[in-house]
Amino acid sequence: MIRRLYDWTISLAGTRHAMWALAIVAFVESSVFPIPPDLLMIPMILARPRMAFQIAALATVCSVLGGLAGYWIGAQAFDQIGRPVLESLGKGDAMAEFNQRFNDFGFWPVLIAGVTPFPYKVVTIMSGWTGLPLGTFIVTSIIARGLRFFVVAALLWKFGEPIREFIEKRLGLMFILFILLLLAGFYVVRFL
Repeated sequence: MIRRLYDWTISLAGTRHAMWALAIVAFVESSVFPIPPDLLMIPMILARPRMAFQIAALATVCSVLGGLAGYWIGAQAFDQIGRPVLESLGKGDAMAEFNQRFNDFGFWPVLIAGVTPFPYKVVTIMSGWTGLPLGTFIVTSIIARGLRFFVVAALLWKFGEPIREFIEKRLGLMFILFILLLLAGFYVVRFL
């Protein structure tokens, strides 16, 4: 089933409704859909490099709006919608422990999930469920999703097709390393 969703998502990039498709995929990926919008963005930007940053902006706005829907699911409909979504992603067992620690970390979980391959929808739902301040959630989501989508757009705009494999296979790892270096830097500044 995931393969069919993946193939369907990729096929949307070549249609005249690609921007609408990206908006919808970016929105629903932030709360329930398992396929990231990057997969649609990449062929769209390669086909129209001059629109790279408009495509990234659209993905960012719609992803943050979808994140707000995920936040609402966590805050208002966790038992009916949020819990089944998280359990389907294999995150059901860790929910209680995660709830206790989540808000102690402030904006970090949202930032990390927003730029890494970790499912952003998990953090959007958990943010609402744990009562993370909405302002913190929104600002961090804008920064994280904007960083992720604009880096992809800038790389494709500058390097075109040759950078595609790097983005698809290694960009998530690069973002994880960036976050680890950032955390290490904060640790050094704070404790040394």
